[in-house]
Amino acid sequence: MDPLTIAIPAAGVLGLIFAGWKASWVMKQDVGTDEMRDISEQIYTGAMAFLRAEYKVLAGFVGAVAILLAAANMSGEDQSPVIALSFVIGASASALAGYFGMRIATRANVRTTHAARTGLPAALDVAFAGGSVMGMCVVGLALIGLGGLFILYTGMYPDNLAKALNVLTGFSMGASSIALFARVGGGIYTKAADVGADLVGKVEAGLPEDDPRNPAVIADNVGDNVGDVAGMGADLFESYVGAIIGAMVLALGFNSSDTMGPVLLPMIIAAAGVLCSMAGTFVVKTKEGGNPQHALDAGAFGAAGVMAIATFVIARQLWPEGGATTASGQLVTAIDVGIATVVGLGVGIAVGLITSYYCSMDKGPVNSIADQSKTGSATNIIAGLGVGMQSTAAPILVIAVGVVAADAYAGLYGVAIAALGMLSTTGIQLAVDAYGPIADNAGGIAEMSHQPPEVRERTDKLDAVGNTTAAIGKGFAIGSAAMTALALFAAFRQQANVTAIDLTDPLVMAGIFVGGMLPFLFSSMAMAAVGEAAMEMIEEVRRQFREIEGLLEGTAKPDTAKCVEISTNAAIKRMMLPGGMAVVTPVVVGFALGPNALGGLLAGVTVCGVLMAIFMSNAGGAWDNAKKSFEGGGYTTSDGVLLLKGSEAHDAAVVGDTVGDPFKDTAGPSLNILVKLMSVVALVIAPLIAIGSFTPFLSF
Repeated sequence: MDPLTIAIPAAGVLGLIFAGWKASWVMKQDVGTDEMRDISEQIYTGAMAFLRAEYKVLAGFVGAVAILLAAANMSGEDQSPVIALSFVIGASASALAGYFGMRIATRANVRTTHAARTGLPAALDVAFAGGSVMGMCVVGLALIGLGGLFILYTGMYPDNLAKALNVLTGFSMGASSIALFARVGGGIYTKAADVGADLVGKVEAGLPEDDPRNPAVIADNVGDNVGDVAGMGADLFESYVGAIIGAMVLALGFNSSDTMGPVLLPMIIAAAGVLCSMAGTFVVKTKEGGNPQHALDAGAFGAAGVMAIATFVIARQLWPEGGATTASGQLVTAIDVGIATVVGLGVGIAVGLITSYYCSMDKGPVNSIADQSKTGSATNIIAGLGVGMQSTAAPILVIAVGVVAADAYAGLYGVAIAALGMLSTTGIQLAVDAYGPIADNAGGIAEMSHQPPEVRERTDKLDAVGNTTAAIGKGFAIGSAAMTALALFAAFRQQANVTAIDLTDPLVMAGIFVGGMLPFLFSSMAMAAVGEAAMEMIEEVRRQFREIEGLLEGTAKPDTAKCVEISTNAAIKRMMLPGGMAVVTPVVVGFALGPNALGGLLAGVTVCGVLMAIFMSNAGGAWDNAKKSFEGGGYTTSDGVLLLKGSEAHDAAVVGDTVGDPFKDTAGPSLNILVKLMSVVALVIAPLIAIGSFTPFLSF
């Protein structure tokens, strides 16, 4: 066993210790008044109830799939039923990361509100510390699981590294499965509550955001954590693990006397990223009246800069002296690997900045939607759709350039390493993203507990930055999904002995068409689920306004538990069909039509899935901030007309935001995982359907 392998789980343990320290510090902060404590407890209880219900259903799914995996891998030189153990551990690690992150996020929200009574710097400290628990739990558990299993399997199969890595791919499949259900279920939950709260509470009843009289407001605040803490955490956990495993499998394709160096390199880079992320968290500080965005950017970009330098040092130490040659004859040196990693970092930053431009207030795209709101909902929606479609161009070009550049330096291994480079500082990237819903909840608690105006102003400042970080986080997740999926696709080709995919082959073309269709079908299921759940929520909120005497006057309390129950039941019930489709489809295509057709399926779903994800996420983010443009001092149109909150233009923007909510928080983010999950399922079954060892069920 290489002594360096011990450093991998050790870095994971260090990440968890750091997360525990941050969690302990957050819990020591004051929760404020009894009213604040009561509101926070309702949010916490609702979030934990959802997780318990979701994990109870997923436990059965994980058990069933584990049995099938073990049975399918009972024989074969490079197969082992132990892959089921990897699957279960991967699923458990992803679920645990979501649980720990959600638990602290729902405790940090009220403490952020109380800290905002003191000042902006204190509030930022608490909110970001809460987010950092999610970030460090994700990378810590990923490295403990991957590193520990790698040590175990290389000990079990000392002369068969290919078998050890085949068995390890089950870890990625387990993580991907939990991620998909967490994203779909969380997205349905949060948007059912959000749509009900907005359409009835804000548009029909004229209540402000987070008004305590609105029965759906607690469910809405729970949903922020369910979707953007647990959901995003599972999403990036999956990308992080997928990029590492994809690169490790591709390392087997090098012609070198030292294969272990390229195999270990991705995990060592990830371990170094944990240290860089921890260092970056100490930079996130601001002053009273300062801009929290600058503080968050300093931490994230600072960690990425240090990571870029560290990568070259690591590659120099681990890469075979004189380089390694790919199967196509390309010589790859340590410098080439370092450059490919930096390419990935650059792509991640560029996609995030482009996303920020299309989704940020006071920028051209969002202003164009706000301008067109003055003529009604229809023109607002048309403008939002146009912005979303336009926003796909620049990120795709950046990703395409990144893929070509990484391949030019280090082949397909370079593409996988570029994906890992983008994700190497996931610890702090996810901390920045998870900060957003904590700040959003803090503002809601401030409103519901009737805090002084200056407290709400501070939480609103944190929340406005949180909206931008959430949009950037979604762009970052999509970019990493595209490159991770390509790395997994390349690993699948290698494991399935597919040397080339012929586009004139009818089976391949059929696979491409079916793959291209799947993101649309998947999105339709997610959107329909939100619509159906939202209808239940709307009827319930209307019923309470109608039947609870004194509710609108503020002399009676709403039945918030009923709204939480509606969102929970709707999410659990409706997440199974789209999630199951993503797992089953590549298995059916692979065994029925063979590896070439499966390759076509992956190509189709990757291209259409990434484009749809960018379009939906950016359109939704732009609609959201177009609505918020009216909610400060009003919005001044390009021709100088001031449109105030409560105007017909604001109502139109609320409708547009309601349409965009399931775009950006349900269907769009879930497509990232659909793309990656199908690729990792294909990688897991690749040895079973490899060309030369398997005859498709359907042969023509």
